[in-house]
Amino acid sequence: MAKRKLNQVQMPDADYAFYGLVWAGTTLARLVDRDLGKAHDLPVSWFEVMLWLASSPDPVPASVLGNTTMLSRSQVSRVVDALHERGLVTRTPSARDGRSVEIALTPEGRRLFEEADATRRATLAPVFTDILEPEELRTLAEVWRKLKVHKEQPSPKDS
Repeated sequence: MAKRKLNQVQMPDADYAFYGLVWAGTTLARLVDRDLGKAHDLPVSWFEVMLWLASSPDPVPASVLGNTTMLSRSQVSRVVDALHERGLVTRTPSARDGRSVEIALTPEGRRLFEEADATRRATLAPVFTDILEPEELRTLAEVWRKLKVHKEQPSPKDS
């Protein structure tokens, strides 16, 4: 008996859009994780933290990393500990808040990040960035920004 696949025509647009979002995120993250691990012994969760650190001109409070990344605060703490053990980040007490620690890439961390970022871009190019037009990438970025703004909104069942 031949296996039949469902297609988008049989699914409401909102459902297919959600499925596509999950599929793309899972598939692309798996590819990037595989290639970063092979080339740099760097899990994608470590890379995500390094990406945010590399994007900031100043050290980043650990609490901000916990609120910004897709990782839980405890995961961020474990990742920062691992990056610190490997000499890729510094942890310094915050000058503004004695209870807070600020995280920054070390020169070695910045060098590894740049190499890993080139690997990430090379991995994504044939399956993502080379396929989509610049306008489509801008549209996706705007969609993600819009969704992220509303991520903390309570769901109707929470009311």
